[in-house]
Amino acid sequence: MTSPIKMGALAFTRPPPRLLIEAQIRAALEEDLGRAGDITSQLAIAPGTHATARLVARKPGRIAGLICAEIAFGLVDPSVTFDVALPDGSDAVAGGVLAVIAGPAQSILTAERVALNYLGPLSGTATATNTLVRAVEGTKAHIVCTRKTLPGLRILQKYAVRCGGGFNHRFGLDDAAMLKDNHIQAAGGIGPAVERLRAGLGHMVKIEVEVDTLVQLEEALAHRVDTILLDNMSAEDMRRAVALAKGKAVLEASGNVTLQSVRAIAETGVDYISSGAITHSAPNLDIGLDF
Repeated sequence: MTSPIKMGALAFTRPPPRLLIEAQIRAALEEDLGRAGDITSQLAIAPGTHATARLVARKPGRIAGLICAEIAFGLVDPSVTFDVALPDGSDAVAGGVLAVIAGPAQSILTAERVALNYLGPLSGTATATNTLVRAVEGTKAHIVCTRKTLPGLRILQKYAVRCGGGFNHRFGLDDAAMLKDNHIQAAGGIGPAVERLRAGLGHMVKIEVEVDTLVQLEEALAHRVDTILLDNMSAEDMRRAVALAKGKAVLEASGNVTLQSVRAIAETGVDYISSGAITHSAPNLDIGLDF
């Protein structure tokens, strides 16, 4: 159960509908239970033994994935209660209690590993995202993710990015048209590619073009595309790109985005900075379950 205030925090991060993520959490539990179930908990702990446990952050970080943990415990045993103390999107200190779980000890232990397997990595992504978000505070730049996500986990990893204060790039190939270097090469140039897209796309679909030179930028601007991705450009070229665009297109910077470089990128005046590392390389946030 969650309080109205905590539900408000969840609404701000826009958690995915349960319908979209329950099946994969169920599959994770089935994988862990194997063919005979949790033989350790079933045999070592007397039936009817009641326990109270806490999810605790071992290190400070931004939290994401409690929604998954709650589903995992509930699928194993609907009688288990899950009271959130620090909701997704919150900052935890080392030793901070995230949630209190109560119910049959066997059930809590059976769901423990799957719950933590979601909670740790997703909180790691939220933490990595928030680190970049904080680094660009005071600029107009927003941190966004990419499609560099683990297969089957995109919805949850992009949710974790939102918990970290970032924004989502497209979810898949059907969200928006994005011309990368290989598309442009295969299509015979930016112009022919954009013309074919406009002939077949509906009016609600935006077009983004990836460029790595200012000459390509000018060509993309001439074709009035919605967004231009500046790929691995120097800070000086990005500043020149901002001056050339003059608000005619949204500018997104990508490539070699690190905590050390992100502030300088943001100060060029770009609108968005995309990072694949926040989903594919974020370290796990150490979270444990204590009885």
